[in-house]
Amino acid sequence: MSLSVKELTGGYSRIPVLKNISFEIEDGELVGLIGLNGAGKSTTIKHVMGLLKPFEGDIRLDGQTVDEAPDTYRKKIGFIPETPLLYEELTLREHIEITALAYDIKKDEAFKRAELLLQLFRLTDRLDWFPSDFSKGMKQKVMILCAFITEPSLYIIDEPFVGLDPLAIRDLIQLIEEKKNNGASILMSTHVLANAERICDRFLIIDEGKIYAQGTLNELHQQFNMPNATLDEMYATLADKEGFMQ
Repeated sequence: MSLSVKELTGGYSRIPVLKNISFEIEDGELVGLIGLNGAGKSTTIKHVMGLLKPFEGDIRLDGQTVDEAPDTYRKKIGFIPETPLLYEELTLREHIEITALAYDIKKDEAFKRAELLLQLFRLTDRLDWFPSDFSKGMKQKVMILCAFITEPSLYIIDEPFVGLDPLAIRDLIQLIEEKKNNGASILMSTHVLANAERICDRFLIIDEGKIYAQGTLNELHQQFNMPNATLDEMYATLADKEGFMQ
């Protein structure tokens, strides 16, 4: 088992946002993290990454907590944020080099891993470009590339399709599926539910800081009592429950 979250209560400044949530992600499994804005998705991600300390509960990645082995724990995670975060003074080449340094990957090995990704995202001739030269979509591709060259146990992907063109979305989905088939675990937060429905093995639906439902699409049909419904249709019931559409 890659990720285990047990009875997690947490949030900011002792104010609980998450309330006793538990879930697991197995090796080679892609789990979609679904919920309305403010439901607790980002807080969940920050706790799993070790950026927030739980009020109660236990989070383990490959059997370790972040307190037991902070450096090892964090190097097991590859993170792709919703908004690209790049160093304006560093070229794409230097972003690859600094990622390799942070994850203790030899420079030659990092560029070997990056080669296919550079080709896939059509960035091979842009290694000496700075972030100011890139569009938002290209910046997102740089974030994806840097995360995937680390080859971690767990990928955490937050709204990965934002800013990407249809071809890049296709390439990213292909890449995610390849990593999953090679045994990586993936937690993906997204509002693009059609894509999530197509590629996720299971879903974790959070509402008001609690687990509202979790399981495969067929299991969600039973929990929502909506046979044959799409993920979009089930998601809409959460918005209706709150009295607004989002």
